[in-house]
This record gives sequence, structure tokens and C-alpha cells, in this order.
Amino acid sequence: STFDVAVVGAGIVGLASARELVRRHPSLAFAVLEKEKEPAHHQSGHNSGVIHSGIYYKPGSLKAKLCVQGAALCYEYCDQKGIPYKQCGKLIVAVEQDEIPRLKALYERGLQNNVRGLKLIGPKEIQAKEPFCRGLMALDSPYTGIVNYKQVAQSYAEDFQEAGGTILTDFEVTNMEMAKESSSESEDGLKYPVIVRNSKGEEIYCRHIVTCAGLYSDRLSEISGCSPEPRIVPFRGDYLVLKPEKCYMVKGNIYPVPNPRFPFLGFHFTPRMDGSVWLGPNAVLAFKREGYKLFDFSTGDFLDAVMYSGLWKLVLRNLSYGLSEMYRACFLSAQVKQLQKFIPEVTVNDVLRGPSGVRAQALDSDGNLVDDFVFDGGSGDIGSRILHVRNAPSPAATSSLAIAEMIADEVKRRFEL
Repeated sequence: STFDVAVVGAGIVGLASARELVRRHPSLAFAVLEKEKEPAHHQSGHNSGVIHSGIYYKPGSLKAKLCVQGAALCYEYCDQKGIPYKQCGKLIVAVEQDEIPRLKALYERGLQNNVRGLKLIGPKEIQAKEPFCRGLMALDSPYTGIVNYKQVAQSYAEDFQEAGGTILTDFEVTNMEMAKESSSESEDGLKYPVIVRNSKGEEIYCRHIVTCAGLYSDRLSEISGCSPEPRIVPFRGDYLVLKPEKCYMVKGNIYPVPNPRFPFLGFHFTPRMDGSVWLGPNAVLAFKREGYKLFDFSTGDFLDAVMYSGLWKLVLRNLSYGLSEMYRACFLSAQVKQLQKFIPEVTVNDVLRGPSGVRAQALDSDGNLVDDFVFDGGSGDIGSRILHVRNAPSPAATSSLAIAEMIADEVKRRFEL
């Protein structure tokens, strides 16, 4: 099979990007290559389903810009396609006096990012919106919503296929190389000079590659001869769920004031489209890149993580935080104690252990968490034909259509489509 552009990874970012590319270039041939048997199998199908409004992110960053744009595009897309969502809003709640300055700074940051409808509210207004929630002050974000992102991703896949795109599932990319006849000295080379090979030895030929591989973005970059950094370190997030008869206690999203030292937003209350309420997640190192269960283990993934100096630098700087997260992962009562700061009525008897997700967190060799989206390529025959999406953590699902527009612009600029 031959294609002008192959997109590796059928998560929400890969599918949104492929959809945007085929819409802009209907005369070209596009493929999406996915190692699983269905799209949106990992991060895109294991997340809290929140449509973020763009409050948290550094003004001027890609995250801030693309989240605000992406949220608007997400709501518009769902309206067009009849995909159900709820604009249930979010309260970021300060429960301690020392959190109030951080909350006010977050409000200012949200204004700088052009987030709509933000306002600071007091204890009475908090209870008017969330009768069971207690707090000193809250940041009210009325345009935050919830949706089933797996459904959104599947809709992108349908759009892509209807426009003539090809999705090849069960196609785990293990090798990329230039076809022998296509040396850089040849005047024309082959029309499709890049060979992409899977774990079964099957091949496709293409002109260019875009990788959106999430938990495997660093490994695909290395396979292609590009830089292995930033490295991906997997963090598992375990959720609790409220028992169905207790879901009345939560109306919208309730979040803590985040600690600026960490990329994780803390334990929060998240209503779901099916009427359930998720609580969490925590954040602990996963011993397998797709390890959704506590005892999932991959020797290769584990050694890859623990032999990376950047991880040890991160661990040593945040030892007490990491140990606290591991403790909470083991003991239900410790997690419930976090929740009771916001809703005192929640007890251990009201919750059950729920699903888990794994976050692909990019980390540099100095142990710094890479906070913004990262896109890069390489040099040489193959490197110059590849665009890697190296880091696309939350809010990538919210931002997916805006990221796709940026990727399509970059593909056109780099590859002169």
C-alpha cells in the first residue's frame, strides 16, 4: 500500500490530525497506523472526559492557546455531530487560607488566557452551586464541560474514512527506513521513498510520516533516528467512583487549587456522561507503559524508566510527594480524607475503586517535567520526512481539533504538500 502521509497512532490527536489533513488535501492518500485492534484504546479512552477551559496554563504557551481554541471547537464539533456533552461547569475550591493567593493568581492567569465567564465566588455562592461542597473561596468556570472522548475520537475516525482515509489497525510500527533505490543523490527518488514496517513484517510505503504515539512517542522518535528526548515516563492515575446512590452530592466538576510544583491537578470530583462520578486520580509511577492495574509490570518499561537519570532527579526532588501518592494508592481511607476537605459528608462506605488511566509524561534529562506540547522532526533522509508529536498531555483531548490545525499547518510547511 502506498500513501502520501502516514499518521502513526489512532488516539484522539492522531485521528484529529489525520481528519484535518485529508480535509485540506483531498487529492492525497492518507493512512492512520494503529497497533491496537481499535482506535482510542489508551489515553484517549482512559481519561476523566473533562472539556477544559484553559485556566491553568502559562499565558502565551501552546497549551493555553490551543486549549481555549480547542474547547470552542470541541463544543462546535459535538453540536454538529450530535455528540452529547454537558456544560456542567467547574469550581476550583480553596479550603485553606494559604491557597487563596494561588487561587487569585489562577483567576488572573485565566483572564490572560481569554477564558470566558470566570469569576471568584465566596462560601455562600459555592454552596448555591454545589450544596455539599465547603470552601473559603472558589474560581467558577461555567464553560468547563464533560464529554465521552472515545466517542469523539471514533467520530473523527469516521470523518477521516468517509473523506477517503485508510485506518490500518493491528499495525504496530517497529521500523522506518528509506527504500534502497531512493538515495538523496537520486534526482527523483521513488514517489513513496519511506518504508514503514510492522511487528509482523508487513510494509506500507509513504512520502511522509506524522507520529502521534502518546506513551510510545520517544521510542518511535528513536526508531526513526531522531532524538530520544524528551523521554516518556508513565504515571498511572487510579480513580475511585461514588456509589450510584451518592452521586447526588456532586453536580459539576470540583477541583482543588493545584500545587504549581506538579503537573497533576490533584484529587477532583468529576461527573461523567453516564451519570456516575469519578474521584481522583492519584499519580504514581506505572511499571508498564500501558499498565492500568496495580500489579501490571513490564521488565523493559520498568528498566527504561529506572535507568533514566531524569527520573531519579525528579524522584529525589519530590520524594515526600511521591511517597504520599503511593500511600494513598494503597489505602482507600487516605484518598477519602483528601475528598473530605471539599465534601465532608463523603465516607469510605460511599466509594468504590474505579478505573485507571496512564499519563504519558515527558521528562528531560535534568528531571524537569516537560509542561508544554512539543513537536519536532530530524535531519537526514528519514528525519526530514517526519513530524513527531513528542508531548501532548492533558488538555490534548480538549485541544485536539486546534492541535490538528497546527499540525496540518506544520506538515504543509515542512513537507510542502
